[in-house]
Amino acid sequence: MNFALILFVLLVTTGVFALADAVYFAKQRRRDDKEPWWIEYPKSFFPVILIVFLLRSFLVEPFKIPSGSMVPTLVVGDFILVNKFAYGIRIPLVNKKIVNVGEPKRGDVMVFRFPEDPSLDYIKRVVGVPGDKIVYENKKLFINGIAQPRRQISDYLNRERIHYSAQFIETLNGVEHAILLEGDAPAAVPFT
Repeated sequence: MNFALILFVLLVTTGVFALADAVYFAKQRRRDDKEPWWIEYPKSFFPVILIVFLLRSFLVEPFKIPSGSMVPTLVVGDFILVNKFAYGIRIPLVNKKIVNVGEPKRGDVMVFRFPEDPSLDYIKRVVGVPGDKIVYENKKLFINGIAQPRRQISDYLNRERIHYSAQFIETLNGVEHAILLEGDAPAAVPFT
């Protein structure tokens, strides 16, 4: 479900009714006549939908965490507000950047659309930027050949699975965050 598209259609529809009333219908009514419901409702919803559309398109957008890939930092079902202005201003719906404000840095948490299925939102931590060579070997992260510092802390208890995982504090670009070590990732991923 593309909520931005639904919001845009509602914005245009209510805006058309409000404009039609201002230009034509209001002039046809007598002063003591009440607005018909099919004019009153869209007119009253238009400013609210406009504010929500602008806020959600340019400032912040809510997301629900869909998977456990960010545990323990973010758990399934958590809600987050994403700063839409952090990397630039984009045109709503077409997602084309028109003003560049910044670039992702290591340690940032990003939300992006899965390229193979744009209806899926992925929430991941940035570990590499363009030009980096990322290697995950023996459960250790290397960026450009340098092992990233980490220290072990108390084990993490997954209460749903009643399972403990080794928990570490890892530092990326001066930002500390908790990670769990379970399973293995691909051996090397070059970023270009």
